[in-house]
Amino acid sequence: MLNPQRLTDRKREAILQAAITEFRSHGFEATSMDKIAASAAVSKRTVYNHFPSKDDLFAAILQQLWESSAAITELCYRADVPLRAQLLELMQQKMRMLNDAYFMDLARVAIAATIHSPERAKEMIARMDKREEGVTAWIRAAQADGKLKSVDPEFAAHLLQGQLKAFAFWPQIAMGQAPLDEPQQAAVVQTAVDMFLGYFWTKAS
Repeated sequence: MLNPQRLTDRKREAILQAAITEFRSHGFEATSMDKIAASAAVSKRTVYNHFPSKDDLFAAILQQLWESSAAITELCYRADVPLRAQLLELMQQKMRMLNDAYFMDLARVAIAATIHSPERAKEMIARMDKREEGVTAWIRAAQADGKLKSVDPEFAAHLLQGQLKAFAFWPQIAMGQAPLDEPQQAAVVQTAVDMFLGYFWTKAS
């Protein structure tokens, strides 16, 4: 006998996946809860049992996007490990996330929907900026250790991560380009790290 809780979880996941598909295909405004229910092969009542409104459903999609990005960049600065090795590991994690098909699917849904409603973008942007504080914290710790120049750590983190996004996020989101292959990913990560260290690494270190 199928566990009722597992069945409920499966229905909820089916609804989320259907919503992602519908939002991507038709946009937020043109997608109805009826369409989502039909796509998920559940009743409209079941959809509302899980998500009281379309905005709540969209918020759940943003939550998945957040959790997907929150699963990375948990590395703390270590004074006993070379800066380049640590930064390479940080940016390799970031690159893996940017090349995850599920993450990109969620990002497309979120961005497409927020274009038509800037208010919806605020939470997503705030959360993604907060997630990137892991890199900012790493830079701040390296500065305190005298290994990086004393500049705004948030500014430096945006510069570093922005180089990855310029090749492995925005072209795929905005222009439908194919994901980078592994050699391309490695080249972008290594070049971004080396450029960053070339400018911000202190001569004393």
